Amino acid sequence: MKNLLLCLILCLLLSVSAKAIDGKTVTYKSGDETVTGILYTPAGHGPFPALIVIHEWWGLNDWVKQQADKLAGEGYIALAVDLYRGKVADNADLAHELMRGVPEDRATRDLRAAYDFLASQFNVKKDRIGSIGWCMGGGYSLDTALAEPHLAATVINYGHLATETSELKKINAPILGLFGGQDRGITPDDVKKFQQAMEQLGKKVEIKIYPDAGHAFENPNNKQGYRPEDASDAWQRIVGFLAANLKK
Repeated sequence: MKNLLLCLILCLLLSVSAKAIDGKTVTYKSGDETVTGILYTPAGHGPFPALIVIHEWWGLNDWVKQQADKLAGEGYIALAVDLYRGKVADNADLAHELMRGVPEDRATRDLRAAYDFLASQFNVKKDRIGSIGWCMGGGYSLDTALAEPHLAATVINYGHLATETSELKKINAPILGLFGGQDRGITPDDVKKFQQAMEQLGKKVEIKIYPDAGHAFENPNNKQGYRPEDASDAWQRIVGFLAANLKK
């Protein structure tokens, strides 16, 4: 009976340690502006590896917050950035408008500011900060790797790609890219060119193309394109990649 009680207590403690606390709104400087994000922190004292979590073209909505919370549950301090300054789209027309309205230089500045904010936190491992994004955010995840030479890992979920050697030379972070074979925006040919260019430069890159998936296949809100088995596989790859590069 005593052993059973100890086992139950241990299981409870392990469960609590794996659960992230609720996210809290934080502010930090981006140039002359003060911007906001939502910070998710694992239970415990740390220090922890950290992630910049970058939203889709919809904005910082509930699904992205859930991804940040899940990542905190995996042991990462996760900062969900808000490139739209509080605006969230509920239809594709507005999402497209908001995405096109973000100045590229401002977005890059915001993402570097997010990196600096995480690096300034007492409970963050300064050399174990990565980025992850989906759709528009996937492209910005790559842009973060281009802009921040000390980034330790980058995950691109069906985001735009660069192939110019002069740009890709700037990347020091290992890259995981997850893409849909039926994606008409970021095609398999685009992905293969990116992979080839990275490999020729001796960069660390892992690519997975899901043959029957289209764009945004990981998001269940994409009613027509969500592919649960591919999404589950993608999540496991993300977890393994981040652990290998941020928890070592």
